[in-house]
This record gives sequence, structure tokens and C-alpha cells, in this order.
Amino acid sequence: MTNKIGKILAVDDNQDILFALKLLLKPHVELIDTISKPELIDEFLNKEDYDVILLDMNFTKDAISGQEGFDALEKVLEIDKDAVVVFITAYGDAEKAVRSIKAGATDFVLKPWQNEKLLATVSSSIKLRRSRRENSSLRSKQKEISQVMDQPFSDFIGNSPEMQKVFTTIQKVAATDANVLILGENGTGKELVARAIHRNSLRKDEIFISVDLGFHYRIALQSELFGYEKGAFTDAKK
Repeated sequence: MTNKIGKILAVDDNQDILFALKLLLKPHVELIDTISKPELIDEFLNKEDYDVILLDMNFTKDAISGQEGFDALEKVLEIDKDAVVVFITAYGDAEKAVRSIKAGATDFVLKPWQNEKLLATVSSSIKLRRSRRENSSLRSKQKEISQVMDQPFSDFIGNSPEMQKVFTTIQKVAATDANVLILGENGTGKELVARAIHRNSLRKDEIFISVDLGFHYRIALQSELFGYEKGAFTDAKK
């Protein structure tokens, strides 16, 4: 990591470990906060948006099960489901590593760590966090767009009393199987009304097909609706 990017929270009961992490990461990241008690995690997460959380697995003297770390991980993910958590522990094995990933951790680093490897892990974790943040933002925007598009009259601009009458009429005819003739000058929104009727009808999950009826003769209209054979009329070449 050459540029200072990313905000890191390191959680470990060993002050020497926290000092070493700060010494290693400070030249490479925007911010690194350290805490020695997992009980403080929620306080720090509520005041800062961290890219990566470096989390010890054991906080009680002589504890080696890692359960304290898993409990802390659960707390973190309750606060931020997209949080990127990297476990750092001196008591690691394949079983704990697999369990960590299944529980929602991003990576698993053993103490004592190799500086270059830890820096690479932190760098990739920062990129992952920012990717998740972008995806979350896109999902939020997509949801907003979908909510707008799902409105029965989302294509229309205007909310005047006259337009309300149009909307009411659309809803009335959409609930029936009646054939509807929509009249109006070019550009007044006849197709919008037709689409709105379809969107509000019992056939809204079926395909809506818009057909231009501005033909000069009957055969061309029939071919548009039902197809044609080559040579049936002028320009019928396929």
C-alpha cells in the first residue's frame, strides 16, 4: 500500500500487539484506532465508518477456544452487515479458519504475522469493503428506482385534477376486459395511457406489444400483426 487509504479498527487485549499493528499500519492507512476490550466495539463503530476490523479471538487470560472472538464478530455484523473483519490469533487451526469464514469473517491471520502478508491482507480487505459499500449504494438506488417504477402512473408527469381524472378512468377500464379506444393528437400520450392500462390490469405480467397502426393499406397492417410470405406484397422480401 503506497497511498494512505482506509480506516482500521484493531481489537486485541494485548497492548504490545496493538502497538505493533499501529506502528506497521500507520504509514499506509488514513486512520488506525486500537481498543483492548471487545465491549467497546459498538461505541467505536457508531462513531466511525471503518473499512477493516482486525479482531483478536481470545480476550480472557488462558482462553484459546476463540468463542470470544466469534461473539465479537456477531456483534460487529449486527451493527454493520457489510463489515469486513479479519481475525488475528495465536491459536489458529484449519477448523477455526473455516468456522471464521462461515461466521462472516473475511480472512484469518496467525500471530506472529509476516508484515508484508498482513499489509497485503489489509489492502485487499479495504478494497473489498469499498466494493461492498458501492454495491450497497447501487442496491439502494436500484430499490428507489424500482419503487418509483412500480407506481401505477410512474410514466406520467403531472398531478392536476384533470390528470387525476385520467388516472381514475385508467384504473376503471384496466379492471375490465373491455376493448379500449384511446384518441388524441400526436404526442399527447396515447401509448403511455395504453401501457398504464396494461400495467394496472390482470394481464400486467404478460407481454405488452406496441404496434404502429399508421399504415396506408390493409395488407401491410395484417402482415405486421400476423406475418407474411415472401412476395405477398411490395417489399415483402423475407
